[in-house]
Amino acid sequence: PPGTGKTYMAKAMAKEAGVPYLFVSASAFQSMFYGQTNRKIRSYFRALRKYALREGGAIGFIEEIDAIGTSRSGMGSGRSEGISGVVNELLIQLQSFDTPPFWARVRGRFVDMVNSWLPYSRQLRKKATATANILVIGATNRASDLDPALLRPGRFDRTIYFDLPSRSGRRDIIDYYLTKKAHEPEIDDPDRRDTLAALTAGYTPVMLEHLFDEALVWALRRGAQRLSWVDLQKAKMTEEIGLAQPVEYTEAERRTIATHESGHATVAWLVGTGRKLEVLSIVKRRQALGLLAHSDSEERFTQTRSELEALIDISLGGLVAEEIFFGETSSGVASDLQAATNAACQMVGAFGMGDSLVALSAVDAPTAGNVVARVLSSDRERDQVERMLNDAKARVHAMLEEHRQVVEALRDALLERNELVGAEILEVITQAGQGAGEVLPQAALPPATGAGPMDVAADTANQRDES
Repeated sequence: PPGTGKTYMAKAMAKEAGVPYLFVSASAFQSMFYGQTNRKIRSYFRALRKYALREGGAIGFIEEIDAIGTSRSGMGSGRSEGISGVVNELLIQLQSFDTPPFWARVRGRFVDMVNSWLPYSRQLRKKATATANILVIGATNRASDLDPALLRPGRFDRTIYFDLPSRSGRRDIIDYYLTKKAHEPEIDDPDRRDTLAALTAGYTPVMLEHLFDEALVWALRRGAQRLSWVDLQKAKMTEEIGLAQPVEYTEAERRTIATHESGHATVAWLVGTGRKLEVLSIVKRRQALGLLAHSDSEERFTQTRSELEALIDISLGGLVAEEIFFGETSSGVASDLQAATNAACQMVGAFGMGDSLVALSAVDAPTAGNVVARVLSSDRERDQVERMLNDAKARVHAMLEEHRQVVEALRDALLERNELVGAEILEVITQAGQGAGEVLPQAALPPATGAGPMDVAADTANQRDES
């Protein structure tokens, strides 16, 4: 993926090896003039060989190599230059490391000329030419588009995939960047940094750096010289959802959105396991009129059937809350229904969690890329999805009727404060339980939900339900 540190890794290798590092962007080779692209490639590899022979080695790094190394099959293969000609030149140069320097070639030709006049026993011997010690690295975000000939042994014969950093990796990156960013002492708390590492699942190193830069912007806006935890939370929302938009809702619409989001939050708190609620908001950002954000307390890569059913329940929480409190639903449930349908179709058509173990995702056909479309096109599978969604709606309706006071408490808090963050959400829920004289279940906190165009991100790490 972009921003995972491919270029930095090449620089670190060159520094560790103590050899020259020649960086070039593949687009720098391209030229509008015929033959110049190939000439620039030859010139680059000539410089690589020169430095390698002089310094004992060199590392060449070609950024975005897919710009000149795209597969030759199809377009451009019939032209002498273009995709085919450029790839051919690149292939030749990747095997040119034993090519002697210019003056060595001149001496060689002179020796050959003299030897042509001498008997075999009297011929002069050529001086052996040292092979240039060169490592060529190509970086791309589209490895599947590269010409297969580039990836065979002897050329780019080792492929290294740079994945997103793990939770422990993100913690190390956070520690590194915070040494360079002015921050409040509270950010030095190890628990705070662990929490931030958990909240940033899916972030690349570049995204983490930009998160701190955005947090510093928020700090400057409030007249501070150091970023705080609140600044980081605002920066994270800005990065993922966008800036708050100054939209004035009508009183009735504002109350509907608050009720909708409170329904999401209540169901998430009741059925979510191993997750924590992060933000509950009725502030408009991009297309979302409101949202509930939540994440895993521990980084995970799989989900069980019960967890997927919980996500469906959460996505339907806003719809059911509107039905209970207003007797009808609004157009804001569209994205929630889309997310719930998508999750149910994946369960039936890809995860074997329906009545059949046949995975429709295994169908090998050009038009069979969308599991949801294939599931809904079959009457049998469609009935299973319909049954799942109806069962989930019934469960959610019973939950919200039983814990109606929690929805009302969250709604009133949102109408008063517009946003609730982290512990503020739990505080409102706890007070609602105490006011009703009952002990509310201490379920682990779940994923994210929202209001407006509402969608539920069916991600395994951080999730949002947007309305």
